[in-house]
Amino acid sequence: MQNTSDTLRTKQFKRMKGNLLLCLIISTLSHFCNAQGQPNILFISVDDLNDFPAYANRYEGAITPNLDKLARQGTVFNKAYCQYAVCGPSRASVMSGVHPNKLSGSLNDDEVVQKSTRKLGSELMHTWFQNNGYKTLAVGKILHSHLPDGTLDDTGGRGLFSSGLGKLKRNWHQNGTMTDWAKGPETDEQMPDHQAANWAVDKLKEKHDKPFFLMVGFLRPHNPWYVPEKWWDMYDREKIKLPPYKKDDLDDIPKLGLKNIKKQMPRTEWAIETDQWRNIVHSYLASITFVDHQIGKVIQALEESQYSDNTIIVLWSDHGYQMGEKNTFQKASLWERSTHVPLIFAGNGVPKGKSSDRVVSLLDIYPTLVEMSGLPENSKNEGRSLVPLIKEPSKIWPYPSVTGYGEDSYAVQNERYHYIQYADGSEELYDHKNDPNEWTNLAGKLNLTEIKADLAKHIIEVKSKDN
Repeated sequence: MQNTSDTLRTKQFKRMKGNLLLCLIISTLSHFCNAQGQPNILFISVDDLNDFPAYANRYEGAITPNLDKLARQGTVFNKAYCQYAVCGPSRASVMSGVHPNKLSGSLNDDEVVQKSTRKLGSELMHTWFQNNGYKTLAVGKILHSHLPDGTLDDTGGRGLFSSGLGKLKRNWHQNGTMTDWAKGPETDEQMPDHQAANWAVDKLKEKHDKPFFLMVGFLRPHNPWYVPEKWWDMYDREKIKLPPYKKDDLDDIPKLGLKNIKKQMPRTEWAIETDQWRNIVHSYLASITFVDHQIGKVIQALEESQYSDNTIIVLWSDHGYQMGEKNTFQKASLWERSTHVPLIFAGNGVPKGKSSDRVVSLLDIYPTLVEMSGLPENSKNEGRSLVPLIKEPSKIWPYPSVTGYGEDSYAVQNERYHYIQYADGSEELYDHKNDPNEWTNLAGKLNLTEIKADLAKHIIEVKSKDN
């Protein structure tokens, strides 16, 4: 008859053997498992963040030490694109793993997105992980609001963009937009992103008995670009670099393309005439630096936690943002400035200091995390796992990204060309090798007809998946 200590040792041995067996199974699918078993996931979304952070080498002067550090610690995808350049549909696509046109109903409604995903025979990303043994936690903006009720093990809610800030003096008074820029409130503690970061930090200090999927959704730099004055003061207004701008840039744009420019948004010509352009960019930069600090708090908490060696981090933004390019300040277009997004993978098993210039999509996040975690594949995912590119960033990757917007209009991005096809058949084509600012529409060039036709095939493929 075994004594108590022998029984305990036997149980411990069986548990260790079970963990090692689980790791062996997972490691046949990925290289992201260690002796602790399945990796935790830290899933960070940043609202309306374009490619201004310093690590992206697109804009000179942004103060983003924590994003830059994360980029050095992982693999950066320099050419990542969203599937829709508006918050709700883009996030619905990321979390469902399908193109927005596959989903039905209002994609700003979390419950509708969940029902539509289940109608396809699938589950939202966090539910897929939950159904496969993960503890799911979330704070801030994940889908358009947060996440459907009853689908999380723990939640810190979302928060409002401008709660308690109504007394600030407005610079922009148009209806139909929250666009504005001002110094305020007085302290970080009044900002929902500060509260979200602190909630996430507390969760990383807790003991979790299962691998966790922790989602942290930051609101800034979504407008209104209100942050405490100390973040504004980190920049010298007169040294702020303005984005590239060409006064006659819109002369070769089709009518439907021009309709994408929102009437309620500031015009660059107006911003130049009123000397507000530098103030707008200043406020956007201050918002980025503020949220960079909040991201840094969460990353530091992870580094100091017991989970630091067994957590995968992914950081992404739902779409880009135009800061004066194409004579407007907005998202909601098919141009590169609205569709290009930051995307970083870091943490357990991810090569450090690497970057890939292959074109990828936000759709790819879902299957990538599934493979990295050793979970069963979700056959409904329309993206591709990026694990091969994480292992070999220069690997041939012949998969353009397709972005939709409005009624039956789409953009296709490959490694050189950006092609736009509007609902009425009008087109735009830009050669990013020679024209990164998209100033010259080449769609009318006869020698590029074959290139347009090849890119258009990918639009047909996505549209064929309509319900």
